[in-house]
Amino acid sequence: MITIICSTNRTNSLSFKISDLYKQLLIDSGQDSQVVDLFHLPSDFIVSGLYENAGKNEVFNGMQDKIKSSSKIVFIVPEYNGSFPGVLKAFIDGMDYPNPLKNKKGALVGLSSGIQGAGLALSHLTDILNYCGMHVLALKPKLAHIEKNIDSDFKITNKLYQSLLEQQVQDLIAF
Repeated sequence: MITIICSTNRTNSLSFKISDLYKQLLIDSGQDSQVVDLFHLPSDFIVSGLYENAGKNEVFNGMQDKIKSSSKIVFIVPEYNGSFPGVLKAFIDGMDYPNPLKNKKGALVGLSSGIQGAGLALSHLTDILNYCGMHVLALKPKLAHIEKNIDSDFKITNKLYQSLLEQQVQDLIAF
């Protein structure tokens, strides 16, 4: 099972649309996949599910269980203030010890409204995931100016972006 993490808790996020698109690419390649959307985290999960309350928040536990049961994880990462969303860091920090990301294989896709395509965010997240013991695929598509490269049906209109996503899916499957 490959799990795609929509790395924001923003309502109606473009990251979720890209997560859905990525899931379809995996399905088209014959891979079972699921999306873990951080939008569905309880608003109080940093109090009700972490640290001394670890294991007490059923929603957080269910999301973590999906990560644990996956062999590979894809992070769809929007750029927030030059890095990735804090909710993703809190989600990772709240995972059981030893970390369920250890020895898993991962892939990252960055998206931004600006010109960098979340390059700094992906670099920062790669460092954290490597620290957790995850093996991260080298190809990390950076989808800059994402709003200009997606249509009203949320299909990628930039042929290079589409090609990079398709190549990453194939590389992840072989990884």
